Amino acid sequence: AWLRWVLAILILLPFAWRAMKTDWPVALRHWKLLAVLAFTGITLFNTMQYHALEFTPALNVLLIQSTGPLMIAFWSLVLNGEKLSAGQALGISLSLLGVLTIICRGDLAVLANIEFNQGDLWMIAAMLVYGIYSSLLARRPKLSQLGFLGFTLTLGMLLLTPIFIAERAVSPPVTFDARALGAIAYVAVFPSVLAYLFFNRGVQLVGPNRAAPFFHLMPMFGSVLAILFLGERPHLYHAAGYALVLSGVIIATLWAPKRVNPTRSS
Repeated sequence: AWLRWVLAILILLPFAWRAMKTDWPVALRHWKLLAVLAFTGITLFNTMQYHALEFTPALNVLLIQSTGPLMIAFWSLVLNGEKLSAGQALGISLSLLGVLTIICRGDLAVLANIEFNQGDLWMIAAMLVYGIYSSLLARRPKLSQLGFLGFTLTLGMLLLTPIFIAERAVSPPVTFDARALGAIAYVAVFPSVLAYLFFNRGVQLVGPNRAAPFFHLMPMFGSVLAILFLGERPHLYHAAGYALVLSGVIIATLWAPKRVNPTRSS
């Protein structure tokens, strides 16, 4: 995970260093908030998520990850006093049902046979932490998009360094073959730089609660990619799940209360 963020920063810096230089005075005044955002959204969340995957199957991680909108709604209420509207609650419920339909392949009885272990507890903790990060984005300082991402990624990587050193001291050596390097490059560009850039901007514009239901698009897009590139056959449950997810996202977006101040300086 540490190498992922180092590479992500190296990719981002050529585009972000001018913005970071301009934003430095504002970042220095709000360094505590930036450190909390980096620690929760970069350091803790990713460490817990990867640790969870060592003990629990990907299906469990996907199921727990689908609780993201609920975690964000909880922390938005606790930290920002932002309540979930009836429309948002209905939309999140519908999209969550769509996610479960896709993951369980149309048979929700699969949920009764899932075995939970310590990895699931780590993933639940990871989603709680990411809910804090997402909710605190409403208080982010008035920094440019690239400047904010550059500061949080750099701080997150630095805070992750002691964990990386401790892990390397007790773990077997890592083999960097072409497959491993390709995987690191992929997660550095897409789930790291681009995903955080887009999500941060979305939360800035519409707020945490309104952005949260879009979490449920991830399993949908994952299944679409599996059909297109991995040869998975499309089934009726795919269509049902997609319809529920998209309906939920649309309802949660249209029925959300209007946001007067999309970004607050803390």
